[in-house]
Amino acid sequence: MSVTIRPYQQGDAHDIAELYNRHRDNPNPVAGGITGGELERELAERDTATFLVAVDGGRVVGTFGLFRNTGRRCARAGELIADMFFVAPAHRNGVVTGRLFTEAVEWMVRTGCLVLRLTVNPANSVAFKLYRRVGCVSVGQTVPGEDGNVELHNYIPLILRSVFEDLGAEVRSALGQLSSFGTVTESRDGELRSDVRLVDGVRTVDYVLGLGEFRLTASVDVDRGTVREATITGADGAGRALRLAGPPYSVRAPKGLAPHRFGGDGLTVEVDGDDGTVRVLAPGHHGPVFVSTWPGCRAERSAGWREGEPCDLEVVPVEHGLRVTERLGDDQVVGTVTFHEGVLRQDFTFTGRPGRVFQTVGLRQGTFHSGTGVARPIGLGLGVRDASEVVAASHVVPVGDELLWQGTPFAVRLPVREPVRLIHSTLLERVLEPGEDGVARLRTEFLPRPAPAPEARPRATARPSATTRDLRLTPSAGGVTSWREGTTKVLRSPYPRTRAFGNNPRWSAGMWVTAEHDRAGRASGLGWGVRTSAPWEEKHPLALFSPRERIGWELTGAEDPAEPVRIDVQAPGHEEEVVLWITPNTPRTTAVVLDSAHTGWELDSTGFRQIWASAASVRLSDGSWLDCRPAHPGPDAEIVLRTTPSGLLVGCVSPARRESSWHLAVHPEPVL
Repeated sequence: MSVTIRPYQQGDAHDIAELYNRHRDNPNPVAGGITGGELERELAERDTATFLVAVDGGRVVGTFGLFRNTGRRCARAGELIADMFFVAPAHRNGVVTGRLFTEAVEWMVRTGCLVLRLTVNPANSVAFKLYRRVGCVSVGQTVPGEDGNVELHNYIPLILRSVFEDLGAEVRSALGQLSSFGTVTESRDGELRSDVRLVDGVRTVDYVLGLGEFRLTASVDVDRGTVREATITGADGAGRALRLAGPPYSVRAPKGLAPHRFGGDGLTVEVDGDDGTVRVLAPGHHGPVFVSTWPGCRAERSAGWREGEPCDLEVVPVEHGLRVTERLGDDQVVGTVTFHEGVLRQDFTFTGRPGRVFQTVGLRQGTFHSGTGVARPIGLGLGVRDASEVVAASHVVPVGDELLWQGTPFAVRLPVREPVRLIHSTLLERVLEPGEDGVARLRTEFLPRPAPAPEARPRATARPSATTRDLRLTPSAGGVTSWREGTTKVLRSPYPRTRAFGNNPRWSAGMWVTAEHDRAGRASGLGWGVRTSAPWEEKHPLALFSPRERIGWELTGAEDPAEPVRIDVQAPGHEEEVVLWITPNTPRTTAVVLDSAHTGWELDSTGFRQIWASAASVRLSDGSWLDCRPAHPGPDAEIVLRTTPSGLLVGCVSPARRESSWHLAVHPEPVL
C-alpha cells in the first residue's frame, strides 16, 4: 500500500505519540515519553502553521511540522520553524522523507511564508546531509550548542517567489515539473561551516538552482530576509538579470540598543533594549543568575528561551525599576519591572491574548527544592522530568508550592501563586493570568547565601608509585588517544577512526581542547567539543599548539603515576570559553561523585542529562575512579557532565582570556 501525505487530523495525536515513543532517535525526546494529550497541547501552544502526517495502511509512519515558535525559538516575519520531522526507520530509504519536506515547502510558497528554519543534530549524518542536499544553509552557529543541534535556513521559497513573475513561460514550465527540491540545488558539502559571504558589509548566502535546462543564481541578504540579485541562464549560456519582487512582509532587525540597568542589594537588573529580556546579575557568578523573556504583543510570537524577536519598546524609569511598553497596531503590553529588598516584581497588563514568559535560573551548582521537601543537586533532568523538546509535557507545579534554588552567592525562591510549569529543573514557563484588577503579577525572590564551609572529606590516595603510566598525545587526532594507569584503561577513543559521540560528529581523541560559546549564553549555551579541521602542531611529545585556533595545551606529570596529570591550557586571543573535553572509559551506566557548591553528591549516570560541579570523580569500567578538578579552584572554573547514548562526556570549562589548569588522577576510591 502506498504512503499518503495529508494534514494532521483530530485523532492522530495518540498514534504520533506512540511513533515517537517507539523510537529513541526521534527528534523530540521527552524523559518518560509523551501522551497524545500532551502532543495535542504542544501543537496548539506552538501556534502550528501546518502539520503533515505520513500514513501507511492507516498507521502513522512520519511527521513534519511548521511552527511559529517552538518554546526554544520564535520565527521572524515570513519565517516558519520546521520541527517534529520524523520518519519511521522502515520508511527512511524510500520517498517518504523527500515527499514530506517537499510538500511542506510547497505549502510555504502558497501561503507566503518564504524562509524555513530548522535544527538538526550534526552527528546524525544522514539527516544533516539530507538537509544540505535540499538547499539548507548555515547562517549562524555552525557547531551544536547545549541543545545539541545546529540551525539551518532554507531560502528557496523566498528566491522562487521573488523572481517568479520574471522567469518566463519556459522556466516556469520547468519549475512546475519539479518533484523534489533535492533535484534543484547545487550540491553542498556536509561540513559544519558557515555559508555566509560578506558582500559590501552585507551578510549573504548564494544559491544555484537547476530548473530543467535553466540555471538560476541568486544572492540572499540573510539579515533582512530579501533577495539582493538573481540571474537566469539558459542552455546556450546566455543570462539575464531578473526583476525582483519584495516579500509580502518586512523583517525587523535588532538595533543593537544598550540594556537599561538598575538594581540593589548587590544585584544588577538589565532589561534588553531590543527584545525586553530581563537579566539579573550577581557579582562573582558567571553569567546571569536569572533570565526572564518578554511576552510580546502577539501571543503566537512570544519569545523563546533561546531567542526573542526584536520589538519597538518604550522604556520609562519608575521607582526601583522601569516601565516597558510595546505597541503593535491596536495591541499593547505594559510590563513594570522593579527590584526592591531582594524581590524582582514583573507586573503586566495587555489588551490582547496574553503571551507566556520563559524564565531560566542561572545557578548551575547548588541544590533544588521543588515542594517535595527533598533537596537535589541542580541539573537538567534531575528531580524534574525533562520536557525541553515538548514544553506541553512539563511538570505542573501546584499553586501554594515553593520552588527554591540554593547556590552561591544567592538563592532564588519562587512562591507559586500563578500557573508555573517546570520544563526542567532550571527552566520554567509562566503563564500570564490577570487578577481582578487586570494585572498579571510575577514575583521572584533573591536571597543572599554565603558559601557553606567545605565538608570534611578523606584525603586523596594515589595508586602505588610502582604503577606504570602510559599516556599518548597524537597531533593528528588533536589530543590524547590513549591513557593507561597500570592495567586501567582511563579514556575511550576511536582513534585512528573518527566517530560520532553524543552530538559531536568528529570524535577522535579521548581528551582534547576546543573553544566554545559561553556556558551561560542564551542563544546556544556550551557546545559539544566539535573540532575544526585546523591542524595541531606538536611542540614536544606532551604539548600541542594550533596556530589557526590560537590554542595551546600541555601535559605535565605524565611520567609519575603518584602525581596527578596536569593540563595547562592557553588561549589568550579567544573571546570564547575554553574547554578540556574527556571521554572516560566508563560502562554504559556508571556512578558519579561530585562537589556542587561545596556539597557532595553520589549519583547514578541515569539520573541526569547534564550537571555542573566544581570537582567530580567518575567510576571507570574496572572500578577505579577518575578524579577531575581545577588546579586552582575558583568560581569560574567548572566541570560539566553529560550523559549521552554514546557514553559519559566530561568538560572542564574555563572563561575566555584566562589560562586554566586542571588535575586528573586515577584513584581506587572516589575522593572529593
